[in-house]
Amino acid sequence: MPADERFAVRRDRARASVPRPLAAAPAPSGVPLPDGLALRGRLATGARRPETPRGSGRGAPGSRTPRTGRGGGPRRTYERARRAWDRPLTAYYVILGSSLLITVLGLVMVYSASMIKALDISKPSTYFFGKQFLAAVIGGALMLVAARMPVKLHRALAYPILMVTVFLMVLVQVPGIGMSVNGNQNWLYLGGPFQLQPSEFGKLALILWGADLLARKQDKRLLTQWKHMLVPLVPVAFMLLGLIMLGGDMGTAIILTAILFGLLWLAGAPTRLFAGVLGAAAAIAFLLIRTSPNRMSRLACMGVSEPDPEGGCWQAAHGIYALASGGWFGSGLGASVEKWGQLPEPHTDFIFAITGEELGLAGTLSVLALFAALGYAGIRVAGRTEDPFVRFAAGGVTTWITAQAVINIGAVLGLLPIAGVPLPLFSYGGSALLPTMFAVGLMIAFAREDPAAKAALAMRKPGVRWKTMRRRVKKRPSGER
Repeated sequence: MPADERFAVRRDRARASVPRPLAAAPAPSGVPLPDGLALRGRLATGARRPETPRGSGRGAPGSRTPRTGRGGGPRRTYERARRAWDRPLTAYYVILGSSLLITVLGLVMVYSASMIKALDISKPSTYFFGKQFLAAVIGGALMLVAARMPVKLHRALAYPILMVTVFLMVLVQVPGIGMSVNGNQNWLYLGGPFQLQPSEFGKLALILWGADLLARKQDKRLLTQWKHMLVPLVPVAFMLLGLIMLGGDMGTAIILTAILFGLLWLAGAPTRLFAGVLGAAAAIAFLLIRTSPNRMSRLACMGVSEPDPEGGCWQAAHGIYALASGGWFGSGLGASVEKWGQLPEPHTDFIFAITGEELGLAGTLSVLALFAALGYAGIRVAGRTEDPFVRFAAGGVTTWITAQAVINIGAVLGLLPIAGVPLPLFSYGGSALLPTMFAVGLMIAFAREDPAAKAALAMRKPGVRWKTMRRRVKKRPSGER
């Protein structure tokens, strides 16, 4: 065969073995392109190859969910938030951060709400702020001590704190020793401008002692019997309530009753028993309110929008005025009008109204969000522990703070009677601030006692982290790392 024919046969075989393109792109002039330039022409004119379905290639998974963007939508955001909340140290940081923010914001609002009151009694404008700041410093030290104390030491302090508190509450009723403030005989004079209200420490004493009592009975499996559940918890609580009511402080008695019900509920009290104790407490409360004209007048001021002609419900009405004049973002810090003598007790019981007037709805919602975060973190600590004492104590502290906040804010909003209780960690009053900050330190200690939180905190220590990294790094034969 001649050489030209052999070359033609080889060329035809080579062309037959090469897969031809689907369609050749036409040349701009209408002249067909050679076969070798067909693919190049298609790319030049923007023609696309047919796409292969994702997942059909070698090594690829059989099916894959298409991505919806970098954010992932609300469901992915919810999952991220849930995973962040489930971290071991979340409750620890939420309790610490929310309590400190409430305290700092409370110091600012105490100064703003009390400056006119201080000038009215011929004192410097920083008079009440200075006392509250000193109480916050002492309370911060107590919170740090309580957060570093082991759980066994907290249990050991339960009985001494209860006995000292009962002694001080009895001492208040002794003529010549106890003091009366706003009609309530619940104060002890400490010298100078300082006073002490022992009934505020009665809340902490009941929580620690009641949690230790119920934990010991649960270890012995005695809480299944109603007599062991009620005795001696309910008699001791009624003794504290009696000492408080001798001084006429109905608000503190309500908070102490809420703590008692919280402990019984955590202990698993049956419905009949719980309803019986609740009915007895409601009957006693109705009798005490019915026999006191002052308490009946407070009950009648629920939901009022203006004071009556005789001057009744003045505080409740002006609290609503302060909230209504605040608007969305308030009149500005220090620009309140109601604190100029129109609203009684602007820095104690009704400081939330001044907050609404100066910081508006945004400020009040921020305070509510901080209290909600603190309460939810306390519920998480109580729900995740296996120690019965920690569960009872954390639940009691959470009940105390949330119930007192609800009663105070509800009274300012006109939804509840004015009980005369301060807003926890926020209102003026060192006697209320000190035990509350110690209770917050108690919850921080409980959050640190969680095994997962202990491991996470240990990993954050510089020495442990360095040793862990040294163990994981292997040396190479050359000596390099």
